[in-house]
Amino acid sequence: MTMLFNDSVMLAPSPDLAAAEQRTRRALIVGIGLQLALAIPSLIALGLDDRLIKDISVWSKPLKFQASLAMMLGTLLLLLPLIEPRTRAGRGVWLASLVAVITASGEILYITLQAARGRASHFNDSTPFEAMAYSVMGAGAALLVLSSLVIGIYILLRPSPTATAGLRLGGGWGLVLGSVATLFTAFALGSGEIGGPGHWVGGAKTDLGGLPLFGWSRTGGDLRVPHFFATHIMQALPILGLAVDRFAPRFARPGIALGAVLSIAVVGGTFVQAVQGRPFL
Repeated sequence: MTMLFNDSVMLAPSPDLAAAEQRTRRALIVGIGLQLALAIPSLIALGLDDRLIKDISVWSKPLKFQASLAMMLGTLLLLLPLIEPRTRAGRGVWLASLVAVITASGEILYITLQAARGRASHFNDSTPFEAMAYSVMGAGAALLVLSSLVIGIYILLRPSPTATAGLRLGGGWGLVLGSVATLFTAFALGSGEIGGPGHWVGGAKTDLGGLPLFGWSRTGGDLRVPHFFATHIMQALPILGLAVDRFAPRFARPGIALGAVLSIAVVGGTFVQAVQGRPFL
């Protein structure tokens, strides 16, 4: 972490800032490409493979994660220009982006492999390999979120002089608050201390008949709900920032502050709702 934020590393002159920045962008694009490339056979398999896990297709989880991870890496790629050029081309941003790509790629490869085997990827310690892989995947997911946190801090501390206030604050705080909230909800979800192993709290221990599109339980609490809202703070606040810049640029700071408070309130409210065993809808 010291290396990531050390000015002597981060601000060291580069013989070609554009080339260094392109290296970071290429890494993120490759990561996004992998997610999308895996989504194609996963989507085909969804229509052909009738195997089930928790009463839904074994390919439902890979497709959701492929979309989610592609969106997360895409968010980092789109927000990179908010960092000032020399820092953006530095080693810190490169390392954070590389960690994000490696961990996202490792996670989706394991999830997709397990689907192909007809095996659960999460909460599965049935064999020594699966127990080890699940632990490694959990550590990788934490590193993925921490890399987003690092990029968010860079945006706030080393902003591009051309970045508009709303997008800079929305992008930076979106990544920072989204990362912190995601780590909190992911720990609650993965610990198994609330409602036992799995995402259910009360209700039927099945994913059949879940809320359309999302699959959230409609018979009891579901810890995936606050986790979803936590991760998507990373997109919600930058979008709010764009809107504020367009329609009310003088209110960028209070607008993003209000959006941040509301976002955390939604995560907190849905978390309490899930812990109490009540469905989202």
